Amino acid sequence: MRNFTIYLALLLCLFASKMVAQTTFESKAKAIADKIEKITKEEKETLKAEVEAVNVQLENGSITKEQADAKKQELAQARATIIENRVAVAQEELKDLVQQKVDGKIEEEYQPNKFGFVFSKSNGKNGEKYQKYRDSIANRSEKRTTSQFVFALGLNNVVTDGSVENSDFRFAGSRFYEWGLSYNSRLFKNDNLLHLKYGASLMYNDLRPTENRVFAVNGNQTQLQTSAINLKNSRFRNVYLVAPIHLEFDFTKKKEKDGKTYFKTHNSFRLGVGGYAGIRIKSKQKIEYEIDDIEYDEKAKGDFNASNFIYGLSAYIGYKETSLYIKYDLNPIFQDNVVKQNNVSLGIRFDFN
Repeated sequence: MRNFTIYLALLLCLFASKMVAQTTFESKAKAIADKIEKITKEEKETLKAEVEAVNVQLENGSITKEQADAKKQELAQARATIIENRVAVAQEELKDLVQQKVDGKIEEEYQPNKFGFVFSKSNGKNGEKYQKYRDSIANRSEKRTTSQFVFALGLNNVVTDGSVENSDFRFAGSRFYEWGLSYNSRLFKNDNLLHLKYGASLMYNDLRPTENRVFAVNGNQTQLQTSAINLKNSRFRNVYLVAPIHLEFDFTKKKEKDGKTYFKTHNSFRLGVGGYAGIRIKSKQKIEYEIDDIEYDEKAKGDFNASNFIYGLSAYIGYKETSLYIKYDLNPIFQDNVVKQNNVSLGIRFDFN
């Protein structure tokens, strides 16, 4: 919960303010987001090279198709773990930055930028230079393909027999979050409405069972059972590496000035419809309890008979960077369970250019 609060506070501050200064809170936060984006790109390129090497082995006949598929899945899981570990360092920087903001250690005045201007809130010469700079940015047309850092979080639960009523999981306690890199390509040269949005993300789906229960594996069945210990907390998490793709309708109007047409994105209402597909890279169950004033924290990792592949439908609607986001897994959470259950999520999504 603490991590969620930190991320949400940071992202809301980014959304509320668009300063151009390099030493303010928002610019430092953007630098950390750029670092996360760079990590994702580097590991994605490494994974691509590793997969190509496996394909060469397959073409040479040194391994079978089944061995090649197994190797590719292992490589994808390994790279996702490396990304998660490297990003953890950036997450600590985010925590420190937010704490500095809360403590009032970061000034809100404009600082010198790379152009040598000292932008202030006054109406002097520096203020005029700042306004000219902002005007030049406003009139600059974006490329047909742009990139965004995506972050989403919200409520998570399970659909059983077509409904979430009488759920076995806490509505407020079960959550999801997602972060990744996306590309946004304008489909038509002279029209700004339709865009193709695609990329790669890490999805975390958390479920917190009700009535003091935990997941137990019995053969190929994974079911909830009541714990013999009075639990303070019980949580089950699946982590996925996915490739989302959406057709995005962006209602940002084009601008015309001096006979030139300028296109922008994420400046008006947006609607995206599409889906995602990927692989499960980790499943984990965590329980917390107390015995004789001693607190215990136990974690169990394994496949829990969870589906190895994920695919589903998703959509979002919002204004500028912020959207209402919903996603639904078409595959069941547990692949062989008699009762099929599908994950569903509803939350807020941020797309930062």
